[in-house]
Amino acid sequence: MHAARLPWLHRARTRNIQRESQEWEFCRHRALRGTGMLSSVEIVVGLFPGQGAYLPGALPRLRAHDPGTAKVIETIDTVADGILGKGLSRAFSDDSVDQLVEAAPDVLQLAVFATSVAAFRALSDQGARFSVLVGHSLGEIAALVAGGALDAAEGAEILCHRITVLREHDTSGGGLLALGCEPDRAQQILDLLPTSGAVIAVDNGPAQTVVAGRADALRRTATIATAIGLPSTTLHSPHPFHSPLLAQARQELARRLSGYGRRGLRIPVFSPVLGRYYRDSDDLGELLASHLVTPVRFGPAVERLHRLGAGVWVEVGAGRALTSRVRSIESSASVHTPLLPDLDTLRETGQFLAPAAEPRTVRHTGTTMAYPPAPAAVTPEPSTPPAVTPEPSTSPAPVPPQDTSAPSAPTPPAETPAGSTSRETVAVRVRDLYATTLEYPEEVFEDGAELEADLGVDSVKRVELMGRLGVLFELGPPPDDMRMADYRTFGQVVDFVLDSLARAGTT
Repeated sequence: MHAARLPWLHRARTRNIQRESQEWEFCRHRALRGTGMLSSVEIVVGLFPGQGAYLPGALPRLRAHDPGTAKVIETIDTVADGILGKGLSRAFSDDSVDQLVEAAPDVLQLAVFATSVAAFRALSDQGARFSVLVGHSLGEIAALVAGGALDAAEGAEILCHRITVLREHDTSGGGLLALGCEPDRAQQILDLLPTSGAVIAVDNGPAQTVVAGRADALRRTATIATAIGLPSTTLHSPHPFHSPLLAQARQELARRLSGYGRRGLRIPVFSPVLGRYYRDSDDLGELLASHLVTPVRFGPAVERLHRLGAGVWVEVGAGRALTSRVRSIESSASVHTPLLPDLDTLRETGQFLAPAAEPRTVRHTGTTMAYPPAPAAVTPEPSTPPAVTPEPSTSPAPVPPQDTSAPSAPTPPAETPAGSTSRETVAVRVRDLYATTLEYPEEVFEDGAELEADLGVDSVKRVELMGRLGVLFELGPPPDDMRMADYRTFGQVVDFVLDSLARAGTT
């Protein structure tokens, strides 16, 4: 089959170009109506912010939302009080970020974590479902709780040990400085101060780079930035996170977290620190300790997920720190900040991200879409780190019978696994997705059809389609060694889905 023999194909491509920008603009500005209007193949990213993502009044509003979110916050408060001797009470005051940094920096970190975990619970209660979760620095602990690898008590314990270790082993007096430039330019400034020890700690994209170092090094860096006309801002941070200055703290934290196991993730979690998805075989204690000295590559993470088709980005925390960064990297991104300004926005966002009231169906097939199951339950644990026996990666995390804090939104009925019927069943669903997305007739998607040579589907679009297939069939993250060149034809794509289902144990 050749494109020259298909004049309708050229007309379809022209229509695609003309309509694509209009459709994306419609999606980006679509009102939150709570009617489940989100596309069934839309890739939704939950963003969990880190240090400084705090709004006075956000945590009390979440606590008043319903008994479920109140219990999550109470669990974190109890664990913190047992380990640190202080809980979240200061976070329920009207103190600003500056006041908390000055008087109670430990409480500020706990409040950031608790806000994200409770917000995720509240969104889930409204039916929200996420395709992938991304944490930023401290936010990765909250993302792992939301994804099901840890429960809220374990996440709080890990954060409390992190706080304690940093307090005991960081004597640098350092902090963080944000520069309004891309990482390469920030590095040029640091190269002018070769003995300062300041390093790039966070790559937030072309508009912002965060530098970590001792106080004197940061002052000198800010002076140079001002001299060349670059904006700089000292961040609310009690430590020089993601820098070699915390090497001793990293070693001690890894030792303290060595007793923690993990469960299989219910929702994929992508780490901007690791540059990959978390795996069932990961040593969480070692990796979370390594975060202290390893830079965050948030900008590249956003670009990667965007290439895979991520279209909706939700700030699962206070403020808009991460969604602002996403919009600066991908101006067409649809971003949502459910904790601004009130709980009505939270409810509307959760309903917008929910499946429709009736189970969604794939066009022409009548088969029901399967959505990720509800997040793992939250159970208070003792204040000392327990050894948690890892569950097999194909089994859901156990839910203790006495726990009532799991999100109450019902899980939509799942379809019969495609691989247990036939290859044609899978091919029908893949064909439907490709035809709908590309606006081509379904009959052109034969096994031997070359996606690029015959149908004009470029490599960027092929990556996006593969990402949407991962959501449609719940395949999880793609293999690290996956090459698009190995899937040139439509038939090879169908075989990839079948092989992935088989590896996941669903065939």
